[in-house]
Amino acid sequence: MRIGILTISDRAYEGVYEDESGPALIELVEQHFQQPHDLYHICPDDFIEIKRAIEKWCDDAHMDLILTTGGTGFAPRDVTPEATRAAIEREAPGLVHAMIHASLQKTPHAMLSRMVAGIRGRTLIVNLPGSPKAARENFLTILPALPHALELIRGGGASEHELEHPIDAEERERQERNVMD
Repeated sequence: MRIGILTISDRAYEGVYEDESGPALIELVEQHFQQPHDLYHICPDDFIEIKRAIEKWCDDAHMDLILTTGGTGFAPRDVTPEATRAAIEREAPGLVHAMIHASLQKTPHAMLSRMVAGIRGRTLIVNLPGSPKAARENFLTILPALPHALELIRGGGASEHELEHPIDAEERERQERNVMD
């Protein structure tokens, strides 16, 4: 599996401060996927540069997973969601809903996040917040679903990761009978 981590921050790019979120994600990736990350880069809050990095990592480097950190808020230069949306082919809103739901349990500021998750080719791209703490928490929220998501994107079918249908067979039959009546 190939994993890339893209930090998006004008100040980190300019060397004004040291990136902490990217290294935090690198540590989590290595711990939970038990492999090193493949790519790490810092780019400025620039729509074209973010979009270009995502496209290049998907199309040329053939990443399986790209985690971005930063640029998902309300500040004028926070354009990560827009650049990600322009690069992806299909959105994966369930990942975003799960992260926002979990984050709202910790802070009302979570409703200010504009994260995007989606698929380009055979790559899953997930925007995470720029704060190291929030990036860690959001990554850990979606971690249980990532192996199956990545398997499906690579063309795998049903597996042991698949959840059972919430309505048992008996209930399903009852519902079908009611529709026929």
